[in-house]
Parts: sequence; C-alpha cells; structure tokens
Amino acid sequence: MLIERHNAILELARQMGRVSVDDLARRFDVSPQTIRKDLNELCDRRLLARTHGGALLSSGIENVGYEARRIISSREKADIGEKVASLIPDNASIFINIGTTTEAVAQALLQHRGLMVITNNINVASLMRGYSQIEVVIAGGVLRHSDGGIVGEAAVDFMRQFKVDFAVIGASAIDPDGSLLDYDYREVKVTKTIMDNARHVILAADSTKFERTAPVRVGHLRQVTTFVTDYCPSPDFAQIAQDAEVELIETGQQEDSTAG
Repeated sequence: MLIERHNAILELARQMGRVSVDDLARRFDVSPQTIRKDLNELCDRRLLARTHGGALLSSGIENVGYEARRIISSREKADIGEKVASLIPDNASIFINIGTTTEAVAQALLQHRGLMVITNNINVASLMRGYSQIEVVIAGGVLRHSDGGIVGEAAVDFMRQFKVDFAVIGASAIDPDGSLLDYDYREVKVTKTIMDNARHVILAADSTKFERTAPVRVGHLRQVTTFVTDYCPSPDFAQIAQDAEVELIETGQQEDSTAG
C-alpha cells in the first residue's frame, strides 16, 4: 500500500512532470534521506523513474501533461531554441512539428524575415500569427485538445505537398540505440512525413528525453542532419551520432566553455 506522502508525490509528478529531492523535503518537512527512500520505493514500483536529484513521472504509454512539459527544462529549451534559430537563415521554408521544444524554436525565429513556416502545431501558428514577415501555413486534420497538435491522415496528406529547406522536430523520448520515440502513432505518421520532405532535419530535444521511454518509433538518429540538445549524457549515443555523421550541438556545454 502506498503511504499518503507517496500519493502526494505522485500527484506532484503528474502536475509538474518531475520532482526534486530538495523541493519535496521542504514541502513535506522531512529529511532528504526520507524523500530518497520514498522515491526509490516509487521507482521500484515503476511509478517514477529516478533522475539526478529527483525523479520523473514514469510512463511508457502516456506523455506528461502539456503544461508540465512546458515547465520541465524551460531554460534549456529556450537555449536550444535560440541555437536552432541561429542555424536557419532568413528566406527559408521550415516544417515545425508538435512539442514544447519546437515551440521554443518558433519563439526564437520571430525576428527572422521571409520565412515560410508549415506546421501542425496550433501553438506555433498562434505565436507567429502577428508577424507579417513570416508566412504561416497550418495543416488540416484532427486537433488534439491536450496540446494543440494536428494529427491524422489529413495532416499527413497536407505535409506531402511540400519540400522544404528545414524540418524542426522534437521527440518524446530518445532510446540508447538512437531510436526516436513518441506516444501517439497518428503524430508519428505526420513527423515521418515531415522528415521525408525536408532537406535538413534538425532534432531539438533536451536531455530529459534520454530519461524517458515511449512506445511508438518515429525513426532513428541517422535520419537527422543536426541534433541540438542542452547535454548528451551518453558517450555511446554521442558515438552513434558521430558514426551517422549527425552534427551534435550541446548548448549547455558551449555555455560552460565560454564561461571558463
């Protein structure tokens, strides 16, 4: 049986996506050692997955809620967005798919000029709507209420009409073998079409995606041209990127080297 504090921890994880030992210790007025024991028990039951300093909501079949995803690693996502935007010139055509990290890229692109942005993300379209120097083309299809994504066969058929300079994609999880994973097979079909119809594919994903799993395979890292993340925690994964001739850019590492 779960104790009351365990249930409260799980509810916080559902709301926020992840929890930290220090925050939980303050919230429940117990020692960090007690919280670590709680987290270990919840992880043993596969309800949470341990991370450095805390834990993530463990779910291989359902994504964390949209608002929680916006909060998780928000600073890192903003840095990733700025870096991706710096790789895209003015007067380019771009696919941008569903995800909070890809939305950070859209935010960073707002001062570009002459862009044509094709998206199945209502949030991206709304963000860019007021910028006359950016032409926004939005896919038709089924609107997913949870996050504003447009999915389904109509969206797939719509994306097939284009051949663009860049595709900016996200992933819900990244497997150690280089597989890119997601939760909704309808979204995956749209993303695969986006990847197939872009000359340069940029994967924008923060390092927490290495800590998660999901059941639907989007593709493999070797189908990506550039991977921008805050930090790649796995030397083996970095080797996969190198072997596949994928440019790996770590924004956090760059900041540390500049500061030194």
